[in-house]
Amino acid sequence: MEDSQSRPTRPGAAHRIGIYGGSFDPPHVGHVLAVSYVLSVGLVDDVIVVPVFEHAFDKDLTPFEQRLALCRAAFANQSQVEVSDLERGLPRPSYTLRTLQALAELHPDASFRLLVGADVAKEITKWHRFEEVCLLAQPLVLGRVGELETGAPPAVLPGVSSTEVRRLLLGPQGPDTQAALALTVPARVLAEIRARGLYRPA
Repeated sequence: MEDSQSRPTRPGAAHRIGIYGGSFDPPHVGHVLAVSYVLSVGLVDDVIVVPVFEHAFDKDLTPFEQRLALCRAAFANQSQVEVSDLERGLPRPSYTLRTLQALAELHPDASFRLLVGADVAKEITKWHRFEEVCLLAQPLVLGRVGELETGAPPAVLPGVSSTEVRRLLLGPQGPDTQAALALTVPARVLAEIRARGLYRPA
């Protein structure tokens, strides 16, 4: 991230950091657009992307180092974004509360917002000590195409999911699949996936 002193801020205002955690298995254009959106409309000053080390809901994930590399490829062009390996050194499983507490120690003068897509927001009240999570970082829910539940915010993100991307990568790699992947996965990420031989049929 840039030095916060290099950008003008409101007098007396805390440096505003968006915290964007997730499996990122793999990162897709929806993830990149979410970060671009909150930065471009000024909801936060910077974003820290935090790939989960071990999922609290016990989901099987691609090894952490590979997902970390894919995230760094996805956000390589965004100077206001830091991709953090913080959860590597925290207790397991990776609870959002622990991550936020560690980030608060690293950035004591910042205020945090927790970036979540509307698809994830349906589950956040089940998170470990959710009330304390909200005290550290109030959720900032971003609407997503296809999420039509009552009260959902207006859609600003495409209806792309990592599950669908993995399905495409594991299926026959014909022209239609290649075209779909080109529209849903950042080019740098797709190149990294190919170079590392990830998400291939067993």
